[in-house]
Amino acid sequence: TRVVTVVLGVTASAAATGWVLGAAVATLSGSATPAWVVARAAGLASYLLLVALVCLGLVLAHPWRARLSWPSAPVRLRAHVSLAVFTLAFVVLHVVVLATDAWAGVGWAGALLPMGSDYRPVPVTLGVIGLWAGLLAGLTAALAGRVAGRLWWPVHKVAVASLVLVWLHSLLAGSDAATLTGFYAVTGLGVLALAVSRYVARTPAEVAAGTDTAPPEAAAGRARAGRR
Repeated sequence: TRVVTVVLGVTASAAATGWVLGAAVATLSGSATPAWVVARAAGLASYLLLVALVCLGLVLAHPWRARLSWPSAPVRLRAHVSLAVFTLAFVVLHVVVLATDAWAGVGWAGALLPMGSDYRPVPVTLGVIGLWAGLLAGLTAALAGRVAGRLWWPVHKVAVASLVLVWLHSLLAGSDAATLTGFYAVTGLGVLALAVSRYVARTPAEVAAGTDTAPPEAAAGRARAGRR
């Protein structure tokens, strides 16, 4: 309950901040483009947070996680939850500013529905689908400790697909993508390398036993949080 309250509060705060900031910057500057800059900054920040979130999630489920003495598993889990909340906040900021900025040509339909944007509809749609996929992954995390891992864990792993879609969206939709191509390449390859190592590191016995399940500390941590 406490986690849900915090997430809803942060989301509402980010939405309000996005609307006020975008409107204020556009009004004070007398230009239509500053809100776009705010939206791009929020989008870049949310991308970085999502990369960190997915990487930490891969570490939490990595066969080598037991070799990490620091930080402890509970700390890693709390960091994962915190990253999820901040990622959501910056995504909401990015979406709200774009949806309320007439110059952007995205609107609420484009920000929330596939092919609803006048601006680069296909790349924007990739981001929209990535957004909904990310929300689905986040919602399944709330099931940890409440239902069997074999039920929620496979759906939760859609977070990786969400990152792929957001990566493509960032590369194709952003007006500054040409400048940031190297940055997107490095971050994308870094996540890919970690994801490959996560599956390659399993022993034949683990593969045969079907141990590709949710990390036990995730279920235990969620269960403890639910009892508070």
